[in-house]
Amino acid sequence: MRSQIEGSRAVAETVARCRPQVICAYPISPQTHIVEGLSALVKSGRLSGCEYVNVESEFAAMSVAIGASAAGARAYTATASQGLLYMVEALYNAAGLGLPIVMTVANRAIGAPINIWNDHSDSMSQRDSGWIQLYAESNQDAADLHVLAFRLAEELSTPVMVCMDGFVLTHAVEAVDLPDQEQVDQYLPPLRPRQMLHPAEPLSIGAMVGPEAFTEVRYLAHRTQLEALRRIPVLARQFREVFGRGGTGLVAPYRCADAATVVVALGSVLGTLKETVDELRDQGVAVGVLGVTTFRPFPAGVIRDALRHASRVVVLERAFAVGVGGIVSADIAAAMAAVPQRRYTVVAGLGGRPVTRDSLHRMLTDAVADRLDPLTFLDLEESCLPSA
Repeated sequence: MRSQIEGSRAVAETVARCRPQVICAYPISPQTHIVEGLSALVKSGRLSGCEYVNVESEFAAMSVAIGASAAGARAYTATASQGLLYMVEALYNAAGLGLPIVMTVANRAIGAPINIWNDHSDSMSQRDSGWIQLYAESNQDAADLHVLAFRLAEELSTPVMVCMDGFVLTHAVEAVDLPDQEQVDQYLPPLRPRQMLHPAEPLSIGAMVGPEAFTEVRYLAHRTQLEALRRIPVLARQFREVFGRGGTGLVAPYRCADAATVVVALGSVLGTLKETVDELRDQGVAVGVLGVTTFRPFPAGVIRDALRHASRVVVLERAFAVGVGGIVSADIAAAMAAVPQRRYTVVAGLGGRPVTRDSLHRMLTDAVADRLDPLTFLDLEESCLPSA
């Protein structure tokens, strides 16, 4: 059913159709509307068979999700920014235990100073935690990716976070085709957990592992992520067959086939980038955009194939590693190490600063002329900085 709806509400409605059995909720902007929406659905009876647990912190939210999932329930939660950091210890536990929890991260900057607006600093900080990370370009993507996330998490018995840009998507009202319950039930079967705690058969999970086996444990987690690279395109194709829409699940190329310059990015900025690319194409400039949907595991082979014909690659980062530079850029450089091309890192939109078409147009014009610095901070107000 297509309707004009706020992004958070679209996610809440879609998650409800996935029939979660336990929802752990703690409010933090800008994800609060998601768990508020789910609370209303549980209270009204529209989402039945679900225990909605109000907890005292984000650490507790993930801890309850771990307990619920270990007991065989379909578990869901949502968070953002410092909330994600507060649950980090439990985040690693969920991944290490191989529990199929799904979590929405409404991407928001990390302080100090306090900033409630959007960038990717929060989820990028957890890129090595063992969670699969999927990034949404639009609210339609955000809704659809949650359905795929539950299916993927439960097939591989591993946790998945769906990342959507805070405020830019969570609070934006736009047309979203919400999935019908029958479609979701057709695509997402009932949960059949690989491991389940039960009083009748007592056992322990997550027990102490010494040096003799810890490498093997981590290797198995790595192997599961590699299996996700094979399963995501298959699940995306099955999603298209049921719902009549959806992408490849790994990357989303736009006008890349003949592009001499390709911009790589994640999240909602892709919409603005596509408009900018269309403008430059009208001027005869051969540019394209490669959107990365699956950031963890990193689809290096698919990205290599998409970029190998480009003479230059610009990676637009919504977060960066202080003292080093680009985060996504490092993975791109590793994937393209054997391909001779010029590569640039552009950090943009930190703390919610608008990334405008005018700025992108100037940046891409400079990139095509090879006038960019290897690491560029878009729209940096150098007059505000102390002198060196």
